Parts: sequence; C-alpha cells; structure tokens
Amino acid sequence: MTDAMLSAAPELTVTDARLDGVASTAVAPEPAPSAPGSSPEESESDLDQPIRSGWLLKFALPTIMSTVAMSAFGIIDGIFAARIIGPAAFASTGIAFPLLSFFMAVGLMLSIGGSALVAKRLGEGRSHEARSIFTMLTVVTGGSAVVMSAFGLLFPDLLLAILGADAHLGPLVLEYVRPMLFVGPLMMLGFFMQQYFITEGKPNLGFAAVGVGGVVNIGLNFLLIWHLDMGLHGAALATGIGYSVPALFGVLYFSRNRRGTLYFIRPRWSARELGQASVNGASEMVTMLAISVTTVIMNNILMETIGYQSVAAASIMFVGQNLLMSTFMGFATGIAPIISFNYGAQNRDRLRRLFTRALWIIAGLAVAAIAAGWFLASPLTIIYVPRTTEIYSLAVHAFRISLVGFIFMGVNMFASVMFTALNNGVVSGILSLFRTLIFLIGMLMLLPNLLGADGVWLSIPAAEALGVVMSLAFFAAMAKRYGYAGKAPTT
Repeated sequence: MTDAMLSAAPELTVTDARLDGVASTAVAPEPAPSAPGSSPEESESDLDQPIRSGWLLKFALPTIMSTVAMSAFGIIDGIFAARIIGPAAFASTGIAFPLLSFFMAVGLMLSIGGSALVAKRLGEGRSHEARSIFTMLTVVTGGSAVVMSAFGLLFPDLLLAILGADAHLGPLVLEYVRPMLFVGPLMMLGFFMQQYFITEGKPNLGFAAVGVGGVVNIGLNFLLIWHLDMGLHGAALATGIGYSVPALFGVLYFSRNRRGTLYFIRPRWSARELGQASVNGASEMVTMLAISVTTVIMNNILMETIGYQSVAAASIMFVGQNLLMSTFMGFATGIAPIISFNYGAQNRDRLRRLFTRALWIIAGLAVAAIAAGWFLASPLTIIYVPRTTEIYSLAVHAFRISLVGFIFMGVNMFASVMFTALNNGVVSGILSLFRTLIFLIGMLMLLPNLLGADGVWLSIPAAEALGVVMSLAFFAAMAKRYGYAGKAPTT
C-alpha cells in the first residue's frame, strides 16, 4: 500500500478514540445508525438480500469459477512441465507445491478471517470501521509476504530440506521455487483480494481478474517454456505473474472506486482487530499449512516405497482433487460474507434459511463431483502422461480411490468456513486442525502399513470421514448460540 493510495482518501478529522475497548489514534467514525439494518448505506449492500437457493448459487457462482480457475493455474504448469520438460520436472512442481500453499495459507487467513470481521461490521452499519480494518489488513498481508519471500531467498537449502527434495530433484525444485519467491507478495495479495471482491458484493469482478490472470499464465507458459526454452524457471514465472493479476486489479479497484461499500482509507492500527481477523481465519491457514505438511509426508512415504513416479502420480491426483474441491471451497467462501453480514445484523431467520439451503446445495455438489471425478480420471491423466506409462496407471487408480472422500468433504469445508464467518475462529480452527492434520497424519501413519500404496490414497477419505463426525457435532452444539438451525420463534 503506497502513501499515494492512502492519501486518496477524503480528509478526515483525527481524534483520540476508544473503539471496541482499544485505545488508539483513529479517524473519526461515521455516525452509527440507530439500529442494525437502518442505515441507508447498509440497505444498499448486495449482501442484504432474501435467502433463496437460486440467489445463493448465482451469488456464489463467480467465486466457484474463480476458485476453479485459480486451481487450474497449477494444471497449466504441470502440463508444460510434464509434456515439454519431463516427468522429473513435473514431480518437482509437486514437491514445490507446499510453498505455494504456505503463501495461500497466510493470504487466506487474513482475507477470509478479516472479511468475516469486515462483513459483520457492515451488517452492524459500521461501514467506516469496516473500511479501516480492510485497509489495515491489506498492508499487513503485503508486509508479511515480503518477509516470507526474503526468508526463502536467503535460506534456499533450508527451504529444500523442509520441502523434502532429494539430491536428484533438489536443483529442479529450486529452479521452480526461486522465481515464485520474487513474486510471492503479489501472489499473496491476489488470494487476499479475491475474498474482498465478494465482501464488496462484486464477485464477478474477482472472477474477471482471475480470468485475465489465467490467460496471462497460459500465454507466458507458451512464450517462456515453448518458445524461449526457459524450463521450470519459465513455468514458475508464468504462474507467479498469473496469480499476481488479481492483486494488481484489486489494488487499483479499491484505491480508485469511492462509490462502493469498501475502499482504501487511512488505516486504524489495532492489534485487537488484527488478532481477531487472524483467529477468525486460523482454520483456513491451518488447512493450507496442513496440506503443505501432509503433502511433504505423503511425498516422502511414496519416494521411499515406490519412487518419484508415485510422486508424479500423486501430483496428478491432487490436481484432480483440487479442481473438484474448489467447487466446495468456492461455494463456501462465496456465501461466507452473507453469513457474516446477517450475523452482524442479527437476522437469525436468514441464517436458518441459509444454513439449510447451503447443505442441500453441498449435497448436490458432492454427487456431481464424484461422478465427474470418476469419468475425468483418465482424460485428466492423459494430459500429463501417455496411457502406457506406470504413472498413468498409478494416477487413475489413486484418483478414483480418493473420490470416496467427497461424500464428506463438502460438509467439512462448509463447517469450517461457516464458523469463520460467524467470527468463531476457535471452533473453525479445531475442525480444520483435526481434519486436515491430526486425522490425516494418523491415517498416513496407519493405513500404508496395513494396505501398502492404497493406504496412502485412502488416508484422505478416512480423515474426511472422521472430520464429518466432528463437523456434525459442532453444528448441533452451536445451533442455539448462533440461531442457524431450528424453528423460527413464534413471537
């Protein structure tokens, strides 16, 4: 965030204010409405709508498409790496994936956790405060990304050891990772901005930015790998720049658009609100960090038992899984600001309607994901490797076994995002920690010893099955507190 962006804000009187119990020097807040839902600004919000299944799907669809498109960025790199450079290069992109997950983890923590706080403020009619928090979190996200990138560039050997790269694949992994670190801050801001386009009530703008980024990614892959023969270095640059487009689009939009609900103003620095946003989004960070950790563990198990061919097969399986999972995540994050807004407005009737309709939609998405995954397993794998290879057989088998987990996955993802949206990061974090780390590591330690390689592929569905038990238990335990289930009061 530059000084020029912040100076674009209207001149405001600075007062010594005490907001939410935190003493700070802050801009004078806008006059608060007499009651939630009574301000003209709030009534104009795109989040303030009656809850209907068709409207929920329509509102979430651009976010679903954006999430799928961002997942496809990795597919594009993999295709060029596998087909042009070779299987070892493709395996290297799989080993480097946890680094990208780490950037996503921090970006999602501050975006989803922060947007829950911001949307709740909007629902309460406290729009100026929402903008101030949003601006602060944008600056913190960019600064955190710079620190993380600097660490990776200064200690590459330590980074390779953490990722689990051996002596054979280490140089290839480093060739792919180093350019990613240079564009890491913009990548993280790209993940961050996506959620705030939704909170702004403009998910279509987020999808447009991701679409442009996808076109840039494909074009640069052709140019840098196919024509200029830059190998994995070119693949990483193409992906990093593609991910950066939403960041640049978001910074321009929120700097210049003064008529929307959200835009940059002078930030109010509040450790309490930063902590709230971080706790709210802890589950999303836990999820992405857990993916990084468990991917490293899984890759090490596969390297020891089968070899790099199985790592390449697992990378293809993860590509397919991520495409299908992104529909669940896109839907959940797409409606999360609606949950936060209505929670802030204390509209429990809408929360009940939203909860019920969301579960029915997730059930439909689960059926569609399993059917699509079964038929897409072979065509998706052929994109990367010929049908006659060992990698093809391993990947198709692994992908189809893992589809069992989609029976439970959508409910688990929705539960985590919903409690984040309700500003209960503790419950959301517990669900994510057990589902994506504790249960999964436990299954990875147990099932391969009993079932061999199939135990590796089955570990994810087994962890999801255990996770759904916890999700349903917390749904029941928290229903009365938040009012998202049960009959509406008759008074």
